[in-house]
Amino acid sequence: MMSHRAVGPGAPRPAAGAAGSVIGVREPNTVRRNTWLRPVRPAGWWFDALLLAGLVAVTVALADRRLFGIDRAVADWADAHRPPVAHGIAVVFNYLGQGMPLTLLTAGMGLLLAVRLHSLRPLLPSVVAFALTYVTIGPLKVWTARPAPSASVKEPYLPPEQTLPLFQDELPLKFAQSYPSGHVANAILWYGVLALLLAPLLRSYGRSISPRLVTVVRVVPPVVVMFTTTYLGWHWLTDSVAGLLLGLLLDRILHRVPWDDVPLPGRLRNWNRPFISYP
Repeated sequence: MMSHRAVGPGAPRPAAGAAGSVIGVREPNTVRRNTWLRPVRPAGWWFDALLLAGLVAVTVALADRRLFGIDRAVADWADAHRPPVAHGIAVVFNYLGQGMPLTLLTAGMGLLLAVRLHSLRPLLPSVVAFALTYVTIGPLKVWTARPAPSASVKEPYLPPEQTLPLFQDELPLKFAQSYPSGHVANAILWYGVLALLLAPLLRSYGRSISPRLVTVVRVVPPVVVMFTTTYLGWHWLTDSVAGLLLGLLLDRILHRVPWDDVPLPGRLRNWNRPFISYP
């Protein structure tokens, strides 16, 4: 939960660097630590390798025309259990995974924090996150060229069995961009950036946020997006699983970066203040 502590005229002023102090957040850190990758949980690179191996395994299985039965069964169940009210609710909640609004939201938060702290560092996570999505999600969609389940009931009106395979390069690009789910991967990555910026932004206003609430911000929207995008028939189940694996991998890369210690050009020394203040 967020809290606010008022400081009256007779109350002692908070020490520089104290939690919730604007003074502590704004104060430049003239001594830089060595730049090391930040720890993530689970620790180590084994989990990254596991996520990558899982993504490769799912892709190879689909290329070998496996897992189609699971995808078809889930899609058929969703089609049979999607009344108008549930469909409308799912559509609304699926907007939580829209990449462009999330990009603009996190970029705006980073810009606001950059102005308040007189530092360019809060802008870096959004820039890096955008670069990661640009070089991974889009190219994978183009390369795998898989239609969505709904491609059999609307353009290009494919036979149901033709909506499942990968590498359908003969289809127009707009009809074959289902794998992996960009909604799911974007939700994991961008809500991770949002959570990264939220605590320092609130701290710059003299407020704080519970770590549990930060976890909720990171976890709940991607789970909702993964469920709704599959339930609506906009992605196969394996599309969403692949998006989950890719999103978690990109999120771990992003959170390993020591944002307070990334070297910046000397000409930017007046805009070089830390914003996360890692312990």
